[in-house]
Parts: sequence; structure tokens; C-alpha cells
Amino acid sequence: MATAYSQLRATFTRLSRFSHLSSIAGWDMQTMMPPEGSRARSEALAELSVLQHQILTAGKVGEWLEQAKQEDLNDLEQSNLREMARQYQHAALLPESLVEAKSLAGARCEHAWRRQRPANDWEGFVDNLREVVKLSREEATLRAEAAGISRYDSLLDLYEPGMTAHKLDGIFGDLKTWLPQLLQKVVEKQKSVQFVQPQGPFAIDSQKQLGLSVMKRLGFNFDAGRLDISAHPFCGGVPQDVRITTRYNEDEFITAMMGVIHETGHARYEQNLPKEWLGQPVSNARSMGVHESQSLLFEMQLGCSDIFLKSIFPLVTEQFGERHGLDVDNFIKLNQRVQPGLIRVDADEVSYPAHIILRYEIEQALIEGEIEVDDIPALWSSKMQQYLGLDTVGNYTNGCMQDIHWTDGGFGYFPTYTLGAMYAAQLFQTANKAIPTLQDDIARGDLTALFQWLNQNIWQHGSRFSTDQLIANATGETLNTEFFRKHLESRYL
Repeated sequence: MATAYSQLRATFTRLSRFSHLSSIAGWDMQTMMPPEGSRARSEALAELSVLQHQILTAGKVGEWLEQAKQEDLNDLEQSNLREMARQYQHAALLPESLVEAKSLAGARCEHAWRRQRPANDWEGFVDNLREVVKLSREEATLRAEAAGISRYDSLLDLYEPGMTAHKLDGIFGDLKTWLPQLLQKVVEKQKSVQFVQPQGPFAIDSQKQLGLSVMKRLGFNFDAGRLDISAHPFCGGVPQDVRITTRYNEDEFITAMMGVIHETGHARYEQNLPKEWLGQPVSNARSMGVHESQSLLFEMQLGCSDIFLKSIFPLVTEQFGERHGLDVDNFIKLNQRVQPGLIRVDADEVSYPAHIILRYEIEQALIEGEIEVDDIPALWSSKMQQYLGLDTVGNYTNGCMQDIHWTDGGFGYFPTYTLGAMYAAQLFQTANKAIPTLQDDIARGDLTALFQWLNQNIWQHGSRFSTDQLIANATGETLNTEFFRKHLESRYL
């Protein structure tokens, strides 16, 4: 007779196959789909999310979870059971009608946003966003009441299990005591640096070829993934078929190149999750903070280092030849330029956390019902002024409408970016100690030892351990923000 655990394994394998389809259909929606396909695709994806919800919340799944606790399971199976129970509990709290309504409202808001953002159309955007926020609050209320926690904490837990607003307030509170002064010092120091903007245009095809060459250097498996274009760079798909995107601008190539390096970090993590457990919850990435730690380790710790930039410069000149401003020293300076700007995804690593703290404070207040959607633009403007000294009054395109996350109800996601930056600093500094030849390896363009270290310490474990345990196993301690501070001071001061 089949054990309860084996029944669960079969159920979660089935769920992962539907999730695979949903992921690829979502990727297509953002890259290839013609505009008139939006409504039908939204309805199809909503139908799929309802079907997954039905499979996951069936009564027998709850019974099997209880029975499996009594069965003789090894350590990995117990971790898998824990992750199964977590998914089941998250899903069982929501009625089917809310799952469907959220999926439809998110797809509608996101699709309209693509047209409304370039048009600076806050008035048109706000109605769809109100509906998304209303449904997200409903979800947060159900989750919070069941877990006995705050509404915002219940959403934060979906992306970063175990993290709370109280912990974040401590982490971000610490950042606020030293980051503004550091930012000021770096900006002041860089006033005497001459930055030359290389002469464009930079053909999109050449930029794509550069991206592919850098992906190859970073070990991307092209038999299990591809590179495309979207309005907002992202990494999607499944471990066996990872889809990454970037966006191009013929006036400059660095944004697209760095977007590719960032998304390749996500992709390498996905491509190296434990193969023998694929389709089971324990094979999933641990959390969004850990996921962001991999993309930011690639982009910031490695990608923006002098030594890595020197090593890939020949790939740049191979595509664009010799032209004014395109020399190796200027290339390094441009990639390490600190310049507070309006756009989060284009921000340097020193000013980036300010963008995240701003969004965290607004979305937390929004979900807790302390503010309404109509309050967002004014709050955004005042916090931009406070944290970055910039004005966004009336500029919704590059202000509160710039991100895709809130359009589909991704509240609780933003803090994981800065948590990821901190984990990345801690991991990279530990890897440097563990691999005495690492700097020489990077200079030679040989990243094998680094990837082996990441695979051994992060990638191959999937969701086997909690985030705290995973980071402590890899570095000898749980999150310590001093690593991030030391990294910024040593690179920029």
C-alpha cells in the first residue's frame, strides 16, 4: 500500500508540472505575446492557479500530511515534508474565489501598467491598483489571523520565511544610521573623477552578443535556458528551462549588460538546484532573499569588481571596437559610479538600499491600512527627497509607477533585494577566504572554484535548511550587516 508520504510526493510532482506551464505562459506574456492576447491569457492563467489551488488544498492532502509525520522518513524527506506542509498551509487559508480574483486583477493591472507607465498616467493606473491592494489586504488578513501575526508579516513570510517587520526595522534602522553619510562621502569623492560616456550608438545585436558571451563566462547552461527581451528584466521558467530577459538602449550598453549578469546569477542558482529532488518543494530556492543574494553576488560583488570588469573588457571591445570613452579604466569607473537617481533597477549599490527602504515603508503602511493608494505619490515624493534628495512630484513614470511588483500584488517582496545584497557580501567575503586563489582565478576568467563553492554551500541545498541555517552553514554566522558595510567602504572609499 502506498504510504502517505509517497502520495504527497506524487501530488507535489503534479503541482510542479502545472507550475512549469504557468511559468512559461507568464514568460511568454511578458516577452512574445501580442497585446490582444492579454485577456485570454489572464483567464487561462487564473484557471490554472485555481486548479493548482484545488489540488493542493484537497482534504486528503491535509490527512496525508498528518499521517506522514508518523512515517519513518530520512532527514531530506522530513525537510521536504516541512516544505509541503508550509505550501499547504499557505494555500488552505485562501478561498478559491480570492485566488482567482487576485490572479485576474494582477494580470489586468500589470498589462494596463505597460501602457500607462510610459504615458505617466497615474489616474488610469490607480483604479486597477486599488483592486489589487484590496485583494492583497483580504489575503493578508486571512493569513495574519491564522498565524497570529501582523498583516504585513504574513505577506513577507511568503517571500522570506521567518523574516518579520520587527527584524527588518532593526536591519534597515541600522542601515539608516550610516548609509546616508557614506553615500554623501562617496558622491563627494567622485566629484573629482572624470567619467566619459562612450559614444553610441551600440547596436542591439552587438549588445545581445556581448550578453551571451558574458553568460557563457558565468557558466550559464544554454541547453537549459535562453535570453530574451522584456519591459522589465526578470528570470523565469523552471530549472530545466530557465528564461532570462534584459532590455536594451542603443545610447549605452552597460545597463543591459549588468541586467544580464544579474539575471544570470538567478539562473545559475535555478539551474543548480538539487536535480534528484526536482518537482518536490525541498528542491525549490530557499527564499527570495537567498535568490537575490545570488544575482547580487554575480552583479555587484563579482560583476562590478575591478578585476572582473578588466577580465571581460576584451569581450566588450570585440563587439564595439575602439571608440571614444571605451577604455578599460573608464569602463570600470562607469560601472562603479555612485549617482543617486530615480530608477531602482538602474541604481548603484550604495544608493540602492534607499530605494528599497522607501518601498518597504510605503507597502507596509498600505497593507496595514495606515495609508490608501491615493496617498502613494505624495509619500513617494517626500521619501525620495528625504532619502535621495530627488524630486518626483508629478513624475509617476519614474516615480511610484516604475516597478512591476505592486501591479500583481507582490507586497512583501521588495525587502528581499537589500537582504540579498547583505547575504551576497557575507557569502562573497567568505568565499574569498575559502578560495585563496579566487582573485587570480577571476583575473584569468576562470570562475570554476567560485561556482563549486556556491554549489556546495548554497545551490545544491534548495530548501533543505532555513535561511538562517543555510547562511550560518556557509559563512559561520547568520546575517551580519557589517559585511555589507565593509564591502561598500572598501570599494568606494
